[in-house]
Order: sequence, then structure tokens, then C-alpha cells
Amino acid sequence: MDALVTALRGAVVDFSLITIFDIIDIAIIAFLVYKVMVLIRTTNSGKVARGILLIMVAVWLSGVFNLYTVNFLLSRLLEWGVVAIVVLFQPELRKFLEQVGSSKLGHVFSTHQTIPDEMDNAITQTVKAYASLSESKTGALMVFERDNMLNDAIRTGTALDTVVNAELLKNIFWNKAPLHDGAVIVRNGRIVGAGCMLPMSGNVNLSRDLGMRHRAGIGASEQTDAVVAIVSEETGSISVAVGGMLKRHLAPETLERLLRNELMPQKETEESLPLGKLSGLFKSRKEGKKSGTETDKV
Repeated sequence: MDALVTALRGAVVDFSLITIFDIIDIAIIAFLVYKVMVLIRTTNSGKVARGILLIMVAVWLSGVFNLYTVNFLLSRLLEWGVVAIVVLFQPELRKFLEQVGSSKLGHVFSTHQTIPDEMDNAITQTVKAYASLSESKTGALMVFERDNMLNDAIRTGTALDTVVNAELLKNIFWNKAPLHDGAVIVRNGRIVGAGCMLPMSGNVNLSRDLGMRHRAGIGASEQTDAVVAIVSEETGSISVAVGGMLKRHLAPETLERLLRNELMPQKETEESLPLGKLSGLFKSRKEGKKSGTETDKV
């Protein structure tokens, strides 16, 4: 009991030594850790980060078990890994430093948030446009960005910043328009790119009746968590690709319901809170996997 009392008194004394500067120090470190976690989650570099973490654990274990040669080699690999990190994360680091050097420092502390009204309008206008495009058998390809940023794809097309409008979409995908062959990319309920090129799917088991537009849509959904909506130029059929799986022959009502389920989750108000955002970083991809199993294999 005396030892417990002594320990409690020591803890109280240590706590009393904490100053406002210590709190600021902890807050800065917590913010930097949070931004790094967001960076990993919103890019395709998560596997690289996990690989680096495994190497660090291996270095520690090799030191504990006195594996001197293994420890030496892994330590050198980790040192050179710093250079590799700079190369791999160069676009993200450059964007971060540009934000720090700009006058709008608020952008550094901000995260991408979807405005519910804009996303609701985007879905409504997309369904309206797709119903018309399906009837006229006009090919269309739209990518709704979620957590994984699609900046590389946007650079291959024409950058835009406009609300989603049915008439605008029909004009973009008109078969004589200059941007009709590429994809329209939607971020936070707004069109940010048109005429964009997407990576083709590497799945060799895809049905042979799927054209390049469908293969590109499936490829984008394989490599990112985006939701891709497609209209076939040959049949006018509406399809949606999520997690590398394709749901085909959708009615406009089904398309709207699917887009709302994927892009406007019911718990968005809970996730908008600070604790919700932090917990979201550690969520598994169960929802993405679930939506993939509900779609038709192609």
C-alpha cells in the first residue's frame, strides 16, 4: 500500500511539472502524426508504409535476439529508406510544403470534406444525365472520388471546378465533344476533371463483351476506392464498378440508390466529429469489401 501511495504522489508531482509549452509540444506532435496517417490513407502508399513498419520491427527483433548481421543489413536498408520515402511521397510532400509557404495556412490544417448538399445534387444530376445517355446509347464514364486522391488521373485530362449538372454531362459525353472519350472525375460533389485517362484493369477474366470504357472503370475501382459509373456506347446499359467488381444493367433508380449508399453513408454526421475522423483512420475496408461481394463478377 505504501508503494502505491508513493507512486501516486510521484505521478501527481510529475503532472504538476507539465507546462503550457509541454501541452503545445504534444499537440504539435499529435497533429503531425495525424497528418501522416491521413497522407497514408488518402494515397496509394499504404502498403509502402506497412512495409517500412515491418522493417523497423525486424530491426528491433534482430537487436533483441542478437542477430548482428541481419540487424546491420536492415539498419542500412532503413537508412537508405529515408531517401526512398522522399522519392515515393514527393508529390504529397511538395503539396504540403507549398501550402506551408503560401499565405493560406488554413489549408494545411484542413481535410477534404464532402458537402452533403453538393453530393446530393451530384448524384441527382448524374442519374438524370445517365438516364438520357442510356436512352441515346451515348458512352459515359464518371469517377466519384472517395478517400484515395486521383490527382494523377486529373493531370491527364482537363482540370475543372464546377458543380455537377445533367446538361453539362450530356455535352461532355456527346460523341463529337473533345472530352467525350475520357472520364469525368467528381470530388466532394464537384467536377474537377474531364477527359481524364484511367488505368486499365489487369483482370484477365473479364468478359470479352466489355469494352475499353468498362475496363478502365474497373481498373480505377481496383486501384482506388472510387465509385465508377459507366454507360455502354453499344447497348446503353448502365453499370457501376466498386472494388474491382462490376454491377451491370442497372435502372436509373437502382443507380441512384447504389450511389447514395456508397457516397452518402448514414453515419456521416458522426464521422464529421474530430473523434470520428480519428477513429476513421483505423477502420478496415469492410464496407468496401462488402460492396464488392454484392456486385456481379465479370
